[in-house]
Amino acid sequence: MTEHKKSNYQKSAPWLKRKERSNMLMLRIMRWISLRLGRSVARSVLHLIALYFVLFAPASRRASLGYLPRALGRPATLVDLYKHFFCFATTIHDRIYLINRRFDLFDIDIQGEDAIRPLIDAKKGVLLMGAHLGSFEVMRAIGRQVPGLSVAMVMHEDNAQKINSILAAINPEASMDVIPLGHIDSMLQVQQHLDEGMLVGMLSDRTLGDEPMAQVELLGATAAIPTGPFRMAALLRRPVVFMVGLYMGGNRYQVHFETLADFSDIARGQRDQAVDAAIARYTELLNRYTRLAPYNWFNFFDYWQSVPATLVKRVKNIHE
Repeated sequence: MTEHKKSNYQKSAPWLKRKERSNMLMLRIMRWISLRLGRSVARSVLHLIALYFVLFAPASRRASLGYLPRALGRPATLVDLYKHFFCFATTIHDRIYLINRRFDLFDIDIQGEDAIRPLIDAKKGVLLMGAHLGSFEVMRAIGRQVPGLSVAMVMHEDNAQKINSILAAINPEASMDVIPLGHIDSMLQVQQHLDEGMLVGMLSDRTLGDEPMAQVELLGATAAIPTGPFRMAALLRRPVVFMVGLYMGGNRYQVHFETLADFSDIARGQRDQAVDAAIARYTELLNRYTRLAPYNWFNFFDYWQSVPATLVKRVKNIHE
């Protein structure tokens, strides 16, 4: 892929156009307040942050008001809008404690461990697929309850650099094994990590732009999901588990593991069909968990916008 082509991909993805509102100084200040004064005191600041977004972030507000009625099944109120931004701010804030291994502060309920425990024990590598739904960072905490978890994250290169900067600001000793997308050897790095028996995670609900998409029914309307992560899983011939860490209020999180697909024994001629089935299953799980915890959806852009027809292939929902 040429640099010119890569830049076109980035320009056409709406979430890549959004300005970054965080900065390292503010993160360091929040880290000091959070670790010195405690989570309860620090959370008082989050109310101001949520109110700021309600009042002074029109693009995020429009995106939230476009999403919430779909998940809630009713018109969204200002209270719903506030709850949405407060939930987002809370999961970002809780990263400070999770990265600093203050797991004692949280009540974490793990559901579906039987979907992933045998795969971890087999030490053949597992692909974890999530979404910008809840907190993926809570994976750090469940390592004490699900021994053997070692996770690398696949993400856009700009996000990888941003994540490393955030980790350094929160805890200079913290680190995350990140595999950046867009490199010639990205696939090889993923395969190497899997061969070492690791879990490789990716958030598979956002596109980089001009890439093949699957048209699905999400929350009662047509949306487009990138097919790349699912095709990569099929090429690597690995089991795939859906994972979501939902913030449920207070200090409570629910972590859900769900079997998504197993490409281990898929014949070459059945690959496309298996990919379509995995996308349909992924969509079904997004529908279920966005309705279960509607304020946990953190795609603050028009997720249901139209995309060029040449990029989209329709994938039927599982129950059609």
